[in-house]
Amino acid sequence: MSLRKGLIIFIILAFGANAIIIARSVNSDTLQSLLAADKSMLLAALGFVLLAWLCDSGRFAALSHAAQERVGLKMGLVLTWLNYFGCAVTPMQSGGGPFQVYVLYKKGVPIGKGIAITLIRTMLTVLILSLFVPIALAFDPSILEASPFLKGLVTYVFVVILCTWLFIIFTLVRPNALKRFGKIFVLWLRKLNLMKSGRHVKGSFQWLDREVDNYILNFKLLIDSGKLWFFLALILSVLHLLCLFSVLPMLMKAVGLPFRYSQTLLTQAVFMFVLYFIPTPGASGFAESGGALLFETLMPWNMAGVMAIIWRFFTEYLSIFMGVVVVIKMLGWGVSENLHRGVSPEEEGAPAVADVAEPQDARS
Repeated sequence: MSLRKGLIIFIILAFGANAIIIARSVNSDTLQSLLAADKSMLLAALGFVLLAWLCDSGRFAALSHAAQERVGLKMGLVLTWLNYFGCAVTPMQSGGGPFQVYVLYKKGVPIGKGIAITLIRTMLTVLILSLFVPIALAFDPSILEASPFLKGLVTYVFVVILCTWLFIIFTLVRPNALKRFGKIFVLWLRKLNLMKSGRHVKGSFQWLDREVDNYILNFKLLIDSGKLWFFLALILSVLHLLCLFSVLPMLMKAVGLPFRYSQTLLTQAVFMFVLYFIPTPGASGFAESGGALLFETLMPWNMAGVMAIIWRFFTEYLSIFMGVVVVIKMLGWGVSENLHRGVSPEEEGAPAVADVAEPQDARS
């Protein structure tokens, strides 16, 4: 799937789901509540979004320091927006990493370190949710009882989480086996004539050996040599999620809906946990419709649909829009398309991102 196609699918699914939700849920009471909304609470919701961006940016900075690199808050903010954009145009929200690794590479961070930084950043969020969600469900099982369609999805997500962690452990424990699997895949591509010559195969083998070694080395360096920075990244990950989860209560308060903060937090945690593994680009379509169905457990149906749309606008659409701006201004659509297709940063001849990066002599 091309970058452009992924973005088009995301927009079509989002607009389609939103149109259906509005048609089936909005009534005169909904419009009156929206018109009478407390503007200060809407600003508070936006403030939590900005804080979430800063926490995510700080997390990138902390993890880069743990890897003995220097990524400032400004660059971390760029990486945050790029991640939202990449996730929006790829299935299962998997496309943010290549954009982040590319920008880090252009700043002077080796590819192996870039992969380790971005992977650990994502896995911190998944780890927190994978620990928090079972505890939340144990304390409040009514979340699933009130929304039966989530029961099967939560089981599916737990299986995916388990497989993901097993794969990461496998890569760290058996790096040579990972190299062998990678080379088998390259030979398979050659057999299907998707790789032009034996020279490309040899170069791919060399690149694979080098980058797996760098990945393992830098992953261990990140954990072993930067424990305090890693702990700071963990704290910022928790704060990032709390800021995002605080958006919905502010929106509910803005329109005068009663709520229990703990219940809204648990509900969003379960839902976000599921959204990581929805196969549509950026979980589009499901996030809007599923959010409406889930939020009906917190508020009347005539408000649940429109609140799901507004919540999605604050927590996702704004960040994706900023990501689009960054991609067009800093990378260009051609470079972004190459990254989306899997072209190595070393093969990509795009200009460096000096306009947002700190001076190279600032690195130690």
